[in-house]
Amino acid sequence: MIKNPIQLRIEKLPQWQQRLFMACLCERMYPNFLFYCQQQQNDEVPKSYKKILDLVWESLLVEDAKINFDLQLEKLEAIIPTVTNDSPYMVYPAIDACHALSEILHSYLSGEIAEHSTKVSSISATTVAEFEMTKNNVSLTEDEQQVLPSVIDEFDLQWELFRLLRDKNNEQNELIKSLKDEIRVTKTSNIGVFLGD
Repeated sequence: MIKNPIQLRIEKLPQWQQRLFMACLCERMYPNFLFYCQQQQNDEVPKSYKKILDLVWESLLVEDAKINFDLQLEKLEAIIPTVTNDSPYMVYPAIDACHALSEILHSYLSGEIAEHSTKVSSISATTVAEFEMTKNNVSLTEDEQQVLPSVIDEFDLQWELFRLLRDKNNEQNELIKSLKDEIRVTKTSNIGVFLGD
């Protein structure tokens, strides 16, 4: 798992900010999952992922929202893709997107946040690194992966998120809504998958 100093900083944020950080990264990974499902000609499964992610956003916006996270985790586990001999490459970023979302759900169930926010940060960066290695048909060490321009860009974006979270001038609900809307309008994943209209 690729590590970055940002992960130590994120761990020190309040719980809602760490969950917001994770939700933003999952929202950016969602196009990878959707694209894989489209390759499989399956239009229903992405709706399940999106519903679970929407409930995470709701939990951030609505204090004491009644959400059964155990049930959401069961639903998520039911849609995690399985790798077969003829799976397209996109199965791996799709699985990463599911694992990242499961980390948020586990954070609600366990009450532990820091280890989960660190994992989501690493999962997103690792997705980027593995995409680059596959595209260029190379195998790199973890140290080499960390200096890939695309991985540096990924962590730059995570740092930008951190700075927004840390900014005391940002009102909580406004920040949550604006980040969610901005990522959804961009429609582009961490590896450049664009959802289109």
